[in-house]
Amino acid sequence: MTMEIFNCFLIAMSFLALLVFVALYFVKAGYGVFRTKSWGISIPNKTAWVLMEAPVFFVLFYLWITSENPFSIPVLIFFLLFELHYFQRSFIFPFLMKGKSRMPLTIVGMGVVFNVLNGIMQALGLFYLPVTDTVYSGGWHYFVSPHAILGMLLFFLGMGINLHSDYVIRHLRQPGDTRHYLPTRGMFKYVTSANYLGELIEWIGFALLTISPAAGVFVWWTFANLVPRAHAIHQHYRKEFGTVAVGKRKRIIPFIY
Repeated sequence: MTMEIFNCFLIAMSFLALLVFVALYFVKAGYGVFRTKSWGISIPNKTAWVLMEAPVFFVLFYLWITSENPFSIPVLIFFLLFELHYFQRSFIFPFLMKGKSRMPLTIVGMGVVFNVLNGIMQALGLFYLPVTDTVYSGGWHYFVSPHAILGMLLFFLGMGINLHSDYVIRHLRQPGDTRHYLPTRGMFKYVTSANYLGELIEWIGFALLTISPAAGVFVWWTFANLVPRAHAIHQHYRKEFGTVAVGKRKRIIPFIY
């Protein structure tokens, strides 16, 4: 693929993310607390998350191992960081989930399509195009640059927030309890979707670390998907628990939104 075609691909993905961003303020994605029968056939959540998240893990692995210099530094580090996130998301997170929630196959299908496209997009930006031979040719010295240090710090900060927030959500209930609770620990003190905040910070860090346009488009996709979702969850909490309980907490960005 030439750079011209790749840039068109990035523009198309960015425009599609804009459509998703606008649409999700009018239509709540039908999983979690917003699942309804109108979304059609559903499958168990654990199975759904594996089917939805695993494709990007395998797509990126295949395109990385078949690239020209898969073990060169820093390309190898970028690959490992990306795969670390999706290994946890595909093969650990689903099996830590509690309850018997279900996810519509429609949502699973859309997730699979995006993850395959994203895997291709990230692989092209990191492993195949000419920028790899120029910007990423410095070996370990690459990681002493300010943007790489900041990016690495933000990546692991975001991952930590995301993992801790998922832990908080999983432990809101005691065994046998079916009531709903408002999460308040960790970054939930500041936002009602702390897990989404962590994921957004994580991918901003990855984009800074790699200075890859493809990673930048992925940040925009993450924002476009999670910010409207965080808004819907914030409204849901205000309705279920009351405005006093939610207090001054924002949706996803502390003190801002």
